[in-house]
Amino acid sequence: MRRLLPARAVAARAVAALGVAALALAAAAPARAQGAQGASARALPPGDGRDVMATACSQCHPLNVIMSMREGATGWRRHVYNMVTRGAQLTPPEADTVIAYLAANFGPGSPAAGAATPTLPAGPGKELVETRCTGCHDLERVAVVKRHKAEWPAVVANMVGRGAVASAEEAQAITSYLAAHFGE
Repeated sequence: MRRLLPARAVAARAVAALGVAALALAAAAPARAQGAQGASARALPPGDGRDVMATACSQCHPLNVIMSMREGATGWRRHVYNMVTRGAQLTPPEADTVIAYLAANFGPGSPAAGAATPTLPAGPGKELVETRCTGCHDLERVAVVKRHKAEWPAVVANMVGRGAVASAEEAQAITSYLAAHFGE
């Protein structure tokens, strides 16, 4: 006759089995992440910090998101240290190397790596978007982002608050243009 185990013993065995499964998944995750970032890392410009950045950042982000940003050293420092506080595995010297790499390769005015410049739809505010927004972002990022129309005022106000140069009237024109052409 088969003996039944007490509920506590069954629960302990289930927890142990789940723990073993979690360890197996955790051990496989870095290999999957490295394989996924490897192909994307080849698209990054060469330089000191490329591999560290690709490995650390691709744990959570596709690299094309990072490559579409255009920040100066101060902006990249803010982003990198924000990510470190969220769990990015970078030592302070590695973070400094990554910041220097990002600022050198994805700073304001640097061209998007291998990307064709999209053409924005005609309309009032187009020229402002092309001149003001591209100080930090490439046009591909502007053209690809779709937001609810009601979100654009806060996005533009946030960018002006972070240093984008635009008068109140220009910010309104940019907001109207983005909401009309990139709003859902």
